[in-house]
Amino acid sequence: MSLQLSYTPHTLQFKFDARTSRGAISEHHVYFVKVWDTATPEVYGRGECAPLAGLSIDYRPDLEHKLQQVAELVNNRQVELSIDAALPQELGLQEWPALRFALETALLDLENGGNGLIYDNAFSRGERGIPINGLVWMGDRAFMQQQIEQKLNDGYTCLKLKIGSLDFKTELEILQSIREVATANQLTVRVDANGAFSPQEAYKKLERLAKYELHSIEQPIRQGQVQEMAQLCAYTPVPIALDEELIGVQEDAKEELLESIKPQYIILKPTLVGGLAASAEWISMAEARNIGWWMTSALESNIGLNAIAQFTAQYDITMPQGLGTGQLYHNNIPSPLQIRYGELWREV
Repeated sequence: MSLQLSYTPHTLQFKFDARTSRGAISEHHVYFVKVWDTATPEVYGRGECAPLAGLSIDYRPDLEHKLQQVAELVNNRQVELSIDAALPQELGLQEWPALRFALETALLDLENGGNGLIYDNAFSRGERGIPINGLVWMGDRAFMQQQIEQKLNDGYTCLKLKIGSLDFKTELEILQSIREVATANQLTVRVDANGAFSPQEAYKKLERLAKYELHSIEQPIRQGQVQEMAQLCAYTPVPIALDEELIGVQEDAKEELLESIKPQYIILKPTLVGGLAASAEWISMAEARNIGWWMTSALESNIGLNAIAQFTAQYDITMPQGLGTGQLYHNNIPSPLQIRYGELWREV
């Protein structure tokens, strides 16, 4: 088997300005990676390399140059890709997690016939859905309340709110309005601060948030403040989930990070942490320490989302996952993924 590789740039256009505490984005530049065997070029696997500005360690001006370099190494037979082996170290992908995810996915797709089948499980066969949270984006109060109302009408039993850009008092009022409609037994609520709180103010804010019986808060303070985060996790009145904290962590530092901070949860985005195998490693380490976890897409197109969802379905999950991002773009890739009453399904 002689594998070849190509890539194509694509700019995804948001249906609205997607706002977080780091700012607003209206488009997302991605690369679709294609892998095929020269003997059967009509059968190919696809992957997606989609690093996020301001977040991914490989959102760099030389990303396309790296893609070109990898393609040349593979296509000139200087480095051999294989569908049943790990990615070769000679490709130098340690600092390119989004590219690792793209290649890993494309090879799995090719291995399974090139039809977007990454894993054969009940979800990929269309027999079972994955529970997901309804994502409520930042905006003014009216915009956020409009989204909340729509998500509840759509049958979601878990909402995730981005917080940190509005006045904190206004955000508490929005949470209060949710709890006036649905109790914690009726509706699970998560919030994501994206590191918006300072270490000095974080605990007091968590105390105020606890009143609304939240499931968890993602990344209350910025990543890299290990001692401060560990202290917060030890005494927090709201369970804390690490998100950005996992980005760029080297292989030998993963266990040390979990041991030092002892979070209640971790959140895994394969594009940011280096692919599906790397995510599986994080899961194994977390479960060994009784740390909960869930998977989340990182605003990929349906190509990346399809792979992440099928990987997630390899596990016996009951907790809602963060996989409801397939409806964000005007020009997403056609996909069999559908959302039904707060669950993601793959129509086959």
